[in-house]
Amino acid sequence: MLIAWIIGFSLLGSIGALAGAALLLAFPDVTRQRLVPSLISFASGTLLGAAFLCMIPAGIRAASVRPVLVTVLIGMVLFFVLEKLVLWRHCHERDCEVHGQAAPLILIGDALHNFVDGIVIAAAFLTSVPLGITATIAIIAHEIPQEVGDFAILLDSGLPRARALVLNSLSAAATLPGAVLAYFWLAETSAAMPHILALSASSFIYIATADLIPRLHSGVSLADSTRQTLLLVLGIVTIAVMPATRGF
Repeated sequence: MLIAWIIGFSLLGSIGALAGAALLLAFPDVTRQRLVPSLISFASGTLLGAAFLCMIPAGIRAASVRPVLVTVLIGMVLFFVLEKLVLWRHCHERDCEVHGQAAPLILIGDALHNFVDGIVIAAAFLTSVPLGITATIAIIAHEIPQEVGDFAILLDSGLPRARALVLNSLSAAATLPGAVLAYFWLAETSAAMPHILALSASSFIYIATADLIPRLHSGVSLADSTRQTLLLVLGIVTIAVMPATRGF
């Protein structure tokens, strides 16, 4: 049953990201600082691959090209505005100017972000199961480094490790209601599906280009640049070989 796929992969998307972040937090700081840029590079590739190879083509197959691309453009502007309102993305740097109120901003922003991730997962599964699996993989890949940054800021704000984990888990749980609500809403409005996929693609593109990729430019050595490029391409290739890119 489709709702079971959506619920299962929504839980996998949130729990998988949290588990990956918690595992990384077990490593020493030096090791974690070396691993996170690699994860960000790979995640950037999966997001761009899922957007350009899966979601946008799926939307275009169900509608004409121009309306889908217009929706992608509108989505990019929308996420820019949300970021300006400090609701979509939060600072992951220690000297961020909003760190005095970082903990509540992190939790509110992350809950909204995860709610939207749930909508993305539901929309993808309502199009096809392979596309839903592909979207979930991309979400997990980009959520792991984000959750590591969130944990670091919550701990830096003075929260005990156990409480930070509980609060982050609660914000991650927003994925499930987002997915369930989207399932019942989108199932009744199939005409909106191409535009929902286009908005989902724009969120992936925006996260990759405005959030993740700029964080990679601190590594300017040839070795860092080569490793980041290879991992970004590997992320794209990972999506390219998924069944969703070869038709439904």
